[in-house]
Amino acid sequence: MTASLPPVLEVRAAHKRFGAVHALKGVGLKAYRNEVLALLGDNGAGKSTLIKCISGVHEIDEGEILIDGQPVALHSPAAARSAGIETVYQDLALFDNLTPAQNFFCGREIAGPSWLPKGLQFLRTRQMDKDAAAVIERLKVKLPKFDAQVALMSGGQRQAIAVARATVFARKLVILDEPTAALGLRESRKVLDLVDQLRDEGNAVILITHNMEHVVDLADRAIVLRQGHKVGELRPDRSNQKEMVSMIMGAE
Repeated sequence: MTASLPPVLEVRAAHKRFGAVHALKGVGLKAYRNEVLALLGDNGAGKSTLIKCISGVHEIDEGEILIDGQPVALHSPAAARSAGIETVYQDLALFDNLTPAQNFFCGREIAGPSWLPKGLQFLRTRQMDKDAAAVIERLKVKLPKFDAQVALMSGGQRQAIAVARATVFARKLVILDEPTAALGLRESRKVLDLVDQLRDEGNAVILITHNMEHVVDLADRAIVLRQGHKVGELRPDRSNQKEMVSMIMGAE
């Protein structure tokens, strides 16, 4: 994290209500480049609501969201993606019958030539395969066959593809929602190495996880939510692991 630079993302005093349920109560956070920010909290703490507001699924009722110091209106997922924010949800949202490259560019296909109207342009399949393969190689993701359907790949490989897809288009921030859920130890380690590499390449990363070992090993900072409030912020290490758990559980 470079403290002299403004945060890539800043959320100021965010409130969100769903009828009588006040899901976010004045929550604020900052995320910087070259940083993994862990977002912690028990079920119902407001984590999912917060990342959905940042991702454009919901609009905040009060407060501000700023990108590189400038207020933005994230009124849809498309608006968030245009602002450089990519989110990998727990269900991955991959198309099982498509290859990694086809998943990468689904809805964002490269077509040409540019002088033709959009409806008459040809898909540049080779270019998309080449670009996707370059990202997979750069992130050191090992796949059995690059032209195989995603359905034939392991859980860790599928997760890696989803994370790699986000990095193709994320210019500001990558949000990862429980990226190691339902993975074994070996595949979890590979995904965590990938997250580590995202940070080293200059990305801002928000990591939502219940695994405190992963938080201690990977996160530069942690923010704890409870019942819609931000109740703590600290730098995770093994000496304060119990403190983080106490914040999550409401013991402090």
